[in-house]
Amino acid sequence: MIWKQVIDPLNNIALSVLLAALPILFVFWALIIRRMKGYQASLLATALALLIAILVYGMPVKLALLSVSHGALYGLFPICWLVITAVFLFNITVKSGQFEIIKHVMGSITSDRRLQALLIAFSFGSFLEGTAGFGAPVAITAAMLVGLGFNPLYAAGICLIANTAPVAFGAIGIPITVASQVSGIAEMPISQMVGRTLPILSIMLPFYLSVIIAGVKKTQEIAPAALVSGVSFALLQYGSSNFLGPALPDVIAGLGSIICLVVFLHYWKPKTIWRFANEPAPTFNPDTHYTKGQIVRAWSPFILLTIMIIAWGLQPIKDVLNSIGMIQFEFPGLHNVIQAGDGTLLPKIYKFNYLSAGGTAILLASLISIPLVGLTYKQGAVLFGSTLNQLKFPILTIATVLGFAYILNDSGMTLTMASVLASTGVLFPFFAPVLGWLGVFITGSDTSANALFGKLQYATGQSIGIDPVVTVAANVSGGVVGKMISPQSIAVAAAAGDLVGQESQLFRFTVKHSFIMLIFICLLTLLQAYVIKWVIPVYETLDAQKVVAVTDVSKGYLYLSILILLLVILSALVMRSMPTRKQSSELAN
Repeated sequence: MIWKQVIDPLNNIALSVLLAALPILFVFWALIIRRMKGYQASLLATALALLIAILVYGMPVKLALLSVSHGALYGLFPICWLVITAVFLFNITVKSGQFEIIKHVMGSITSDRRLQALLIAFSFGSFLEGTAGFGAPVAITAAMLVGLGFNPLYAAGICLIANTAPVAFGAIGIPITVASQVSGIAEMPISQMVGRTLPILSIMLPFYLSVIIAGVKKTQEIAPAALVSGVSFALLQYGSSNFLGPALPDVIAGLGSIICLVVFLHYWKPKTIWRFANEPAPTFNPDTHYTKGQIVRAWSPFILLTIMIIAWGLQPIKDVLNSIGMIQFEFPGLHNVIQAGDGTLLPKIYKFNYLSAGGTAILLASLISIPLVGLTYKQGAVLFGSTLNQLKFPILTIATVLGFAYILNDSGMTLTMASVLASTGVLFPFFAPVLGWLGVFITGSDTSANALFGKLQYATGQSIGIDPVVTVAANVSGGVVGKMISPQSIAVAAAAGDLVGQESQLFRFTVKHSFIMLIFICLLTLLQAYVIKWVIPVYETLDAQKVVAVTDVSKGYLYLSILILLLVILSALVMRSMPTRKQSSELAN
């Protein structure tokens, strides 16, 4: 049986939009006004979306339930899998005592909370977004800031807000790649257009984060450092996105801004060290010294994480891992059963890529790290069990949120809301980023939002006489500021920041900042469409018939061999730096 989506089920677009938006409005009400726990709000929102899909949109009950199940399954893998392994790796560093050395190293660079946030939440988070994406940056950086002594709410909130500018180029540029495939515009011009929008936000973001943490006056004290952080990131993001493509901007800009800020802080320090109110005085002891070997050992889990995630992002390695470790199947009862408005049947294929998933890369980094940091695998197994227990409610929340996203999309409710925005005529460039923002809020992914609305953005831009690369890029750029309030992202940040049950506080913390940044992107897109047209790149659309590259797994095996050799060398160096029993007893005395 084929079921066809409808965009205006009530034959009154205003009423249809109102009903379609009701589940989303409910999420805002539940988290901001009622201050519900995340899993409660997501369960009730999903139930409401199911009722509207069945009773108003006429979606068959079985189909609606299957849609929610499909989304929940995707929530469990790969999203929850990634969050579990990221938190597990962080817990390993804490359990082994190595995080105390990391805190000391960070304190030697700076014990100022404002600058620590720039280094970890903004720069390191951007690097992680470029390599992994899909929740890993927020999970890892929020846990690190909490470990350093940050207020958990601020740690999680700051990491969510910091994880905006890099999202468009996350996971080795996948959001741009998908936008290109859907719209028919080549990757490079979309990368260039986004790379001429987000660097402006990137310059502002370090200042913005510091103002949130400490206020305007205290931000003035670190203005030089914030300028170094933001400008170095923005210049590298602009250069790489405009001349190299969408794969590396976050990796290059994230690493570059870390190096620039660390070097700058070697020669410049703020007059006062700022910490949270009622926070204990800094515990950094300048008389405590660690050897280079001890420092490398303490950082080894995160060094391994970086190496593994970069390797897993390489296409040849992905191809090899998928060739030997992926189960793919058509979702029963759902595949090619829903017909879109243009008559195409929607494929529903679930990919269980258990080897090439980002979470598996993090798990392998964790397993290699266990003996390097001085733990046994028995202790590691116990720690993994406690991590699962720690994340039981976030797992439920994330699975439910993805079920919520899938039912909104499959029923046609998302398209109902999109159709109204697309009918705004010459004002559409202002509302184009709102579509991306809406898509990311619903799905939790800029990639998914681009897949959902990329073609609509292209067609609407053409119909109103503006260059469609502006509207397609606006979908990408608008989506990045929706990430911080997506229920999926909120659940991930709450789990990492030990704020389970306090998701409503976190949502209230970030929501106003999301709207502020969205309005900024909307105004900038409007200017790009009609006033500063010179920023639009010259390009050609993709040919209808694209050549499909033949997978060369031999290159993947070569890369894997190099990776294994690199891991063996690194592990040997770390093991060599570990103190002997005699040295340990001398240190103890």
